[in-house]
Amino acid sequence: MLIYGFQSILSWVQLGLGVYAAVMLIDAAVRREDAYRAANKQTKGMWLVFLAIATALLFILPVMSFLPIIGIIAVIVYTVDVRPALREISGGSGRWRGGSSSDGPYGPYNGGR
Repeated sequence: MLIYGFQSILSWVQLGLGVYAAVMLIDAAVRREDAYRAANKQTKGMWLVFLAIATALLFILPVMSFLPIIGIIAVIVYTVDVRPALREISGGSGRWRGGSSSDGPYGPYNGGR
């Protein structure tokens, strides 16, 4: 009984990771090609292939096997390294926050004046 509960939890985790990988694949697809070169990362096509394979592996194979774990690592690398560099090149602050790049969490930073 406990094993079935654990498998159920793992299947939900795998579904969540697969959806997140698909979202990162879409994010990589909508970024400009020249932003990848300007950020000194791999090419856009290479990241699209990595993320597409990772997404497919997460939806096809069980998450506790070897290949989906490699796919998860590729998605994590894109999320924490490539995506922030692309956002910095493409515009900086992102679309959710308004204002300038010197804005802090409580308003504009004025340099201690």
